[in-house]
Amino acid sequence: MRGELASVSASLKRRAGPLLLALAAPLLLGQAGPVLVPDVSQREIEIAYSFTGADLLLFGAIVDDRGRAPEAGEPPADIVVVVKGPTESVLVREKQKIAGIWVNADRTRYRSAPSFYAIASSRPIRDIVDARTRAIYELGLDSLQLSPASGAVPAVQARFDSGLVDLKKRTGLYYEAPGTVEISDGVLYRGRVNIPARVPVGRFTAETFLIRDGRVLAAAVRDIDIRKSGFERWIARAAERSSVLYGMAAVLLSVFFGWAAGAIWRRF
Repeated sequence: MRGELASVSASLKRRAGPLLLALAAPLLLGQAGPVLVPDVSQREIEIAYSFTGADLLLFGAIVDDRGRAPEAGEPPADIVVVVKGPTESVLVREKQKIAGIWVNADRTRYRSAPSFYAIASSRPIRDIVDARTRAIYELGLDSLQLSPASGAVPAVQARFDSGLVDLKKRTGLYYEAPGTVEISDGVLYRGRVNIPARVPVGRFTAETFLIRDGRVLAAAVRDIDIRKSGFERWIARAAERSSVLYGMAAVLLSVFFGWAAGAIWRRF
């Protein structure tokens, strides 16, 4: 008798598992948020001697876990795309004019500042999220985590931070592009980021954020490799793998060209 009861109990447990899962599925699906399906027009960008920059297209779709479009009653969503280059150590010097001469007055070093930073959004970033969210996700030039190595007072550090961002903006390596991301029917989005000619090489990341009502609902990342090609790539590899030979060859070439220029000048 006990064996039969145990058998019946085990059978009920086996049947109850799928039944409970089926009953809970609508609740679980209802809690699932939207999903981003992003992509970029170029996963690899090669820099040759004639490289004048690139126009990177970032596009994708906004769907929920069942592949449906957002419902009509939902508030409109915003898309923010951030393209970052590899981090680097940066030394920033502050100049002052003393007795009519510009001299280095103060300096500070940053351990890991992004070598490239571009942010494109469907609206101005300040209208999309608050300051706390911007700081958490580093959305905007004023929210970058620059990791200074010195322990300067806040006022001095803020001045150097502003100076570093201003220098990067002048060279086109830091910039913001509000209102450049287009969203079609609440599903498809596309935006463009300009890669300047002076962009550094390395592994870049393209981060896409889906934001609604000031909250980040989804995020996705795609990698982009920017590397030298052709003769420039060969020179870069030679400098990395055989630095001593590369330095000797550079000195010999400099001496040769100097001698050649002198010989030509004496003849004419």
